[in-house]
Amino acid sequence: MAGESLTVDGVKVSYSDVQVLAGVSIDVAPGEFIALLGSSGCGKTTLLRAISGFVPVDAGRVLVSDRDVTNAPPDKRGMAMVFQSYALWPHMTAAQNIGYGLRLRKVARIELDRRVAETMSLLGLDGLGSRLVTQLSGGQRQRVALGRALAVEPQTLLLDEPLSNLDARIRQSVRHEIKALQQQLQITAIHVTHDREEAMVMADRIVILDRGNIAQIGTPEDVYNRPRSSFVAAFMGADNVIPLTAKRDEGALRVSASDDHADAVLSIADGDEGANLVGTGDGELAAHFRSEAARLVEVSDRPQGSLVLFGKVIQTSYPGGIYRYTIDMGGRNYLVDDPKKLAVGDAVGICLPAQSLHLFPANPTEAS
Repeated sequence: MAGESLTVDGVKVSYSDVQVLAGVSIDVAPGEFIALLGSSGCGKTTLLRAISGFVPVDAGRVLVSDRDVTNAPPDKRGMAMVFQSYALWPHMTAAQNIGYGLRLRKVARIELDRRVAETMSLLGLDGLGSRLVTQLSGGQRQRVALGRALAVEPQTLLLDEPLSNLDARIRQSVRHEIKALQQQLQITAIHVTHDREEAMVMADRIVILDRGNIAQIGTPEDVYNRPRSSFVAAFMGADNVIPLTAKRDEGALRVSASDDHADAVLSIADGDEGANLVGTGDGELAAHFRSEAARLVEVSDRPQGSLVLFGKVIQTSYPGGIYRYTIDMGGRNYLVDDPKKLAVGDAVGICLPAQSLHLFPANPTEAS
């Protein structure tokens, strides 16, 4: 079993008069694991179904190893899909479900039994073949659904949020199992999810979709550390936003003071630390940051190369090991963890190193 390359070239899909995909293009290398990430309604499941052939396209092409399969039926594309609901036959055993696609392909019984046995062993389902799927746990059912897809030896595996029905603990272990299997089999995989962490730990590259368009494609490190737009920054967890007024000056960004924050000089470098500030421009900006990147300091502190926000503690908790504070800053609340014990009402500074900031024009239409 080996993966093939996949090309999605300018694919457009509409439901009635509503355009769902607005000309999406992606190149997937053989054996690559791609995660389609986005909120509900962004078009990620429609894109997966267009790739698989379950949804017709209005324009554009789908190619598998340069073979145009745009108008080919699903069973002629060399693909297999694992559905969100698993779509298992409740009256069949685990082994019968795994072998179902092989029976449809009229595979000889000896070969069918061999592939089912190999697949069950690969997925850690030995000894469960005679059980009805209704007698299996959620994690075991998910493995059966995955096994049914793998048994037909597809070149491309399509995964439509297959982990969403599992509880958090099982989901974490199964996501690593799927990734390990994909690497072992060197199969091409396209995985739809709305879970940012799931995409980060499983994918070689992440495709972030927004209203039928690709907002950004990149490695997990790229999209997390170097978001290209305000939307991507917020979607990848940097959803705290501070308005700034700044001016570029000799390799630095000079931030003007306001009622909410102190002035600051932030270095603009070509390395990782300053990558978020390169090409920012100046004027009115929106600074995105993640709560976990912040630390608390005295209001009078001005650490070099950092932006300090002025706030007040309005709530405290102790989740273990550190204190968790809700900080009010000009009517906006931020969660910040810190080892120091503070009291409600204490004035604090929220320190944000330059490398923790993602800056974009305040006017979203200007963001690149």
